Amino acid sequence: MGVLDIVSAGVITGDSVKKLFDYAQEHKFAIPAINCTSSSTVNAALEAARDQKTPLIIQFSNGGAAFYAGKGIDNKNQQASILGSIAGAYHVRAVAKHYGVPVVLHSDHCARELLPWLDGMLAADEAYFKEHGEPLFSSHMIDLSADPKEENIRITKEYFERCAPMKLWLEMEIGITGGEEDGVNNESADKDMLYTPSEDVYEVYQ
Repeated sequence: MGVLDIVSAGVITGDSVKKLFDYAQEHKFAIPAINCTSSSTVNAALEAARDQKTPLIIQFSNGGAAFYAGKGIDNKNQQASILGSIAGAYHVRAVAKHYGVPVVLHSDHCARELLPWLDGMLAADEAYFKEHGEPLFSSHMIDLSADPKEENIRITKEYFERCAPMKLWLEMEIGITGGEEDGVNNESADKDMLYTPSEDVYEVYQ
């Protein structure tokens, strides 16, 4: 049984994302996640996935989304990043099914100062859901790992409650990230800090 017997080609959401993840775990393979910055990079990622016969995660970072919208658009209040993400999402939805692979449509790390970007994407999700019965994106990532753990959990929970009625997946960053990601720099962090304690994971679960 192949992956297309489990989920359809094109952008998948909700329960279909869970089915895909379960299938990947059962068959012991990882799903590549590609940060895209233009329609050309989206198309290249989809073509590679088609040729390799693999499902794919296409994701947009804050900076990549702003670039997608065009450098001529001011990113005040995250406007360019919002527009670029939404434009990218509609492009992926228009072409992905024609490449014959399942696609998880995702937004990457969103730190506290970038939350207006997430708010804009969620507004687009809600509008799309109202018309089509599913969100525009498959999932988003909120990354408040630079904030105190309690704040991270509290704010992420609020966003989770907004996503849940649409069966929109929300990825949470627990602990800290290594390196640098959209202005959050942990390159000098102790290596032991890069591993999330199981106690923190359980606290998030609760």
